[in-house]
Amino acid sequence: MSAAGKRKIAKIESTYVYQQEAAGLAAARKRKLLLRRLSLFFTFAIFASYFMISSILSQASVINEKKAQKKQLEKELSDLKQQQTILKENIAKLNDDDYIAKLARKNFFMSNQNEIIFHIPEKNKEKSSTK
Repeated sequence: MSAAGKRKIAKIESTYVYQQEAAGLAAARKRKLLLRRLSLFFTFAIFASYFMISSILSQASVINEKKAQKKQLEKELSDLKQQQTILKENIAKLNDDDYIAKLARKNFFMSNQNEIIFHIPEKNKEKSSTK
């Protein structure tokens, strides 16, 4: 619009107009306060959500590490139980006099009375076993 196209409008001065202007200003102030409160609330909600999500993710990674550690320890426990079973069997064998005598003959070349021990070298055993 051009300068000639603008008209000056006279303002009616009455209590009703003032009340309407005051109500309009109050509504604008309320809207502005509402926007501030909502922006503050959403900012707080975003920070709280970030904190909760990050703590959940860190806890999930800790849980996964603990599960892996538990699995590894369970495997170690089963190996130790198997080793314990073998050791118990060896203890039972070592309480048997015949087994001890056989072991002594084998490892320390001991013999019973009137018994002759022949030692065959390991190389010959390997050659004969491969033929």
